[in-house]
Amino acid sequence: MRGRDRVVLMGGILGLVLSLFGSSADAGTAVARVLPTGDGIELEFPADTGSQKEVIPLFQSGKIRYFSAGIGQVEREAAYPPFGLKLVFTAGGKPFVTGVGVTLRHAKGGALLTIPREQITGPWLFIDLPDGVYEVAATLGGVTQTVKSVKVRHGHITTQHVRWAEDRSPPLPADVGPES
Repeated sequence: MRGRDRVVLMGGILGLVLSLFGSSADAGTAVARVLPTGDGIELEFPADTGSQKEVIPLFQSGKIRYFSAGIGQVEREAAYPPFGLKLVFTAGGKPFVTGVGVTLRHAKGGALLTIPREQITGPWLFIDLPDGVYEVAATLGGVTQTVKSVKVRHGHITTQHVRWAEDRSPPLPADVGPES
């Protein structure tokens, strides 16, 4: 058997095994997709009683869509739609904070988007942006952190951490997000 034939045969065997037994990388991972109505992100995850679903609100301002997530293990491990910018908020000794207000500007000035803290209910904020360079101003408890020159390009997710030295975030409700 020639080298190329061997590769094709091994690829076919691997495909058969994965289709029969599933990929361990996908086992237990939540999948997130934009609802056909465009007003939410449906998060589907395995549970003891079968598949469960949760809907995360998807907001839109002009042509820019955004959503907040990251509360609970299921949301932190989910595979989300490829929005160009992911902001991660941390403060003090806490790895995650919520209740952050965000203003997004073009790098050359001009406010593009303002997101009130009430819409940011998780420590992650995903924003579907066109290619460009942006400035992010994030406010937590009256303290603003500014990150300049955030580059977003098609087909790539830019993750930007925004940190505060002191935690001034509001407490999380006890019943927010699935913990399975």
